[in-house]
Formats: sequence, structure tokens, C-alpha cells
Amino acid sequence: MASIHAPIHLQIYEREGTRWFFHGGNIFYNPCGVPTDLNSILQRNGLTRIKVVVELFRVNGGKPGFYLADIQEKKYFYCGQKWEDVKAKLRSLRIGRDNPMEH
Repeated sequence: MASIHAPIHLQIYEREGTRWFFHGGNIFYNPCGVPTDLNSILQRNGLTRIKVVVELFRVNGGKPGFYLADIQEKKYFYCGQKWEDVKAKLRSLRIGRDNPMEH
């Protein structure tokens, strides 16, 4: 899997079989030193893992693949079956660049 850089409030999940997996990233800028573990982030936004997974399931009936959760706006998206689909969804939300070296 290639790396994807996204704001911390956008979280990537994957549905495989009957299980959900969270794909966390590395924090590269945290000037206020706020806790960045999944439970703390969800709690600050009034959510739990169960609430997020329920909403993700509603998006596409739990179809296998990648999903995106915007935990600040409480919006949930199905991306597709491939990692590249996550990048495409982020781009459609105007996040990131096709070539990160371009300004």
C-alpha cells in the first residue's frame, strides 16, 4: 500500500469479510500536542468506534472495500475496492494532489 496523507479528521477504514479495519497514519504536525489515538479523536467528536462502523455500513451495506469517515462533519463515504480508490475519493473532496511534489 502506498502512503496517503490526509487530515486527522478523515479516517480510512477497510471492510474485509465481516470485519472492519482502521488504517491509521503517522502524525507529522501536532503543534498543540493533542492526543491522536483513535479513541481520543473519536471522543472529541462525540463518536465511538461502533457509531462510526454503523454509519460506514449504512453507506454501502457493508460491501467489502475502503471507506472514508469525516469525523468532524460526520460524513461517510465508500471509496472502492482498491487503495487507489481512496486517493481518488480524497481528490474528489479536494484533498491532496495527484503529484505531491507539485505546488
